[in-house]
Amino acid sequence: MSMSLAAVYEGRPGQLALRELPAPELRDGEVLVEVLGCTLCGSDLHTIHGRRETGTPVVLGHEIVGRVRSSAGAVRDIAGAELRTGDRVTWSIASSCGQCFYCQRDLPQKCLTLFKYGHRSGSESAAAELRGGLAELCLLDARAAILRLPEDLSLESACPANCATATVAAALEAAAAALSPAMNDWTGRQVVVTGAGMLGLTAAAMLRWRGAEVWNIEPAAPRREWAARLGANPLTPAEAPAALARLNEGHGADAVFEMTGAPEAWQLAWPALRLGGVAVHVGAVFPTAAWPLPLEQLVRRQATLRGVHNYAPRHLLAAVEFLKHNDALMKPLVTTWLPLREANEALEAASDPVNVRVGVRPTTGNR
Repeated sequence: MSMSLAAVYEGRPGQLALRELPAPELRDGEVLVEVLGCTLCGSDLHTIHGRRETGTPVVLGHEIVGRVRSSAGAVRDIAGAELRTGDRVTWSIASSCGQCFYCQRDLPQKCLTLFKYGHRSGSESAAAELRGGLAELCLLDARAAILRLPEDLSLESACPANCATATVAAALEAAAAALSPAMNDWTGRQVVVTGAGMLGLTAAAMLRWRGAEVWNIEPAAPRREWAARLGANPLTPAEAPAALARLNEGHGADAVFEMTGAPEAWQLAWPALRLGGVAVHVGAVFPTAAWPLPLEQLVRRQATLRGVHNYAPRHLLAAVEFLKHNDALMKPLVTTWLPLREANEALEAASDPVNVRVGVRPTTGNR
């Protein structure tokens, strides 16, 4: 029987256990991939440190790139290409049915029978646990939204595509719907992004690529340096009120993207929004303290508030299209790679704010 090494979260905060799990027998439409690399997302850290609940045991990690090892029957990717053994692929964080109440209302990420890779425990069968990126193998179900990747797209850029990059693509689409029908043209727009984690930095880069001027609020100096490298105007929280008051000749920002989930960040960003502007919230993925929003201000300012959680398959396509044009820009954000057997050390490195993203791969030479 073929086996796969995996780093399994068994419910002990801050600790992963190395386990050998049997490779599954494929059912119709399923795909087995050899994991090339998996980067550690903030939600993985929230889970491992007990801030986010999940069933256990579970193989964490969802920012995954792999190679098709085998499939049960013919399988096509979301761009219509037939997948073959050896194809380099990524896939949506969520597998959805396409038929339920929410799938029919363009919210496949809220499917009533949703499965999320790296987030949920498998069945009692050990093989069913191979659904996350901290392993040598990953099983994709028949509903998976798979996308074949260009061979020349770096692993560093490609791994976060199916989380941070695709989520930012969804956030920009949501904001553009409130501002203009021209989703891809942000020329001349003045935009505020809070936070310079992977979400905030990706938003800054994607907005700059689409023509916006971007101001990034971030308390940590190393992260502000990253924002500047990606073309944003970095601000400390202390600098933000005066600087943002000058946007659009004093009218305020066209859009605000709140990428931290911190009430303090929203408290800085909300006053900066112009009349008729749009604020998109992405970062609040676990409970935080409430911050009061006077409804009279919402009405008189004709503001639009949107929440974006995960994304639809079209946003993964948009993410990879962005990365194909910006690989050299985004590649350095993955600052460290460690082998799968050092997954616990990788978690420690990922908690250091100097590292925007830390990657794990089965062998250090496996690209």
